[in-house]
Amino acid sequence: MKKKTVPFILGGRIRLCDLAAVAGSQAPVRLPSAACARMQACRQTLLRACRAEGTIYGVNTGFGELSSRRIGPDALARLQRNLVLSHACGVGELLSQAEARGIVFLRANELARGFSGARPIVAETMARLLNAGVAPVIPSRGSVGASGDLAPQAHMALLLIGEGEALWRGRRIPAKELLRRLKIKVLELEVKEGLALVNGTQAMQSVGGLALVQAFRVLQAAQLAGAMSLEAMTGTPVPFDAAIQELKPHPGQIACARELRHLLQGSVLRTSHRRSDTRVQDPYSLRCLPQVHGAVRESLEHAARVLEVELMSVTDNPLVVDGRVLSGGNFHGMALSFAWDLSAIALTALANMSERRIAQLVSGTAPRLKPFLAKNPGLESGWMIAQVTAAALASENKVLAHPASADSVPTSGNKEDFVSMGMGAALKLRQVVANAATIVGVELLCAAQGVECHWPLKPGAGVVKGLKLLRAQIARTKGDEILSPRLEKARDMILDGYFEGIVS
Repeated sequence: MKKKTVPFILGGRIRLCDLAAVAGSQAPVRLPSAACARMQACRQTLLRACRAEGTIYGVNTGFGELSSRRIGPDALARLQRNLVLSHACGVGELLSQAEARGIVFLRANELARGFSGARPIVAETMARLLNAGVAPVIPSRGSVGASGDLAPQAHMALLLIGEGEALWRGRRIPAKELLRRLKIKVLELEVKEGLALVNGTQAMQSVGGLALVQAFRVLQAAQLAGAMSLEAMTGTPVPFDAAIQELKPHPGQIACARELRHLLQGSVLRTSHRRSDTRVQDPYSLRCLPQVHGAVRESLEHAARVLEVELMSVTDNPLVVDGRVLSGGNFHGMALSFAWDLSAIALTALANMSERRIAQLVSGTAPRLKPFLAKNPGLESGWMIAQVTAAALASENKVLAHPASADSVPTSGNKEDFVSMGMGAALKLRQVVANAATIVGVELLCAAQGVECHWPLKPGAGVVKGLKLLRAQIARTKGDEILSPRLEKARDMILDGYFEGIVS
């Protein structure tokens, strides 16, 4: 992806591609004067309400179960700093640099909408950090998905106040030192600003959204792998005929069948065995590709729609709306939690099906394919254990597919008594996508070996193009070799979108 020169204007509508671009340091951001004016007007409304109404949650009260505790005017700024420090309770492996930057971007964009009451300098500081290529150091565990992603976003907020650490130019560096180097002033949080930073669903949006980008890439690669496997096993493309799809017109199924026909168009390999082949039907893992991949596609598209609604939402609390300060529950991540769980289930099914095609490829039953695709079976084990690796990951995915959204653990003295577990769902999805990419990568490599057993007969034009791309990066095995580097390379190619565009 080439770096975009046109900046994203904070306060606007975000698409999934915008999240990927800014999180991946491929696009700058800018806070326009219109957004500054909105934020300033909202700020003034909040301060007037605070003076007039006396008690406003999170502005001059404690938080959660401590919301009944009134805070004096001389301690309001300290209250916000204390909130950030006390909520930075994340543990475990760190979020990736892209995931952490995504949180900063999404939170800055929401603040720029002008409903949270933060000063423009808060969003402006976040924009400067993004444009400098900075990512906060954020542990991955600690959020239950309501009241927003408190712990991860508190770690994000630490960077702004000169606490915690950041990643910059490949180094992990103390936040205060980094801000000094970049000549960015440490923020002194004022009324409501700590709460405005830690509230919201931005962590589960970023982690799940970036995983969803990769999930679509896995689906595209699985389409190529399925078509390549069909060619390697000299299967029939008849089940992909448009007339069959019209009798079960799910949009995803129709689209996937059309892509498969495109990939297989002009196959000499298929023509060579059409008349002499006595087989009547292929296994379900080949024959039902449109029905399964189509359902996966629609599930991922549903998740993308849910995410893009959340990306243009205001998930803070309390909110400043029409001159009023209102407390509500937009920070609750249930919609995202359901979407990420559904996506994980869909990718688990896709990977299960891919593993079954791998098993068929190495079984030695398809024409011209030797057991385990070995050149000299017995002396060589070929791709035997690659299928075992795929089976292990497919089994792991079945455990991870259990929905996080089905659970809830009361927190904060039972004030937050029903939570979404949306961050857990996002983290599970990320792992399922990585496992699925590895499995599909194994299939691509096995199918490529299988297709090459039929040379000089060529498969469909789309399969030929995919095979050339694969072989430009990963050579064919000529005997027993260490396969792990090949499997991991294929996985990374899929996750990075290397095969995007082939199936369209």
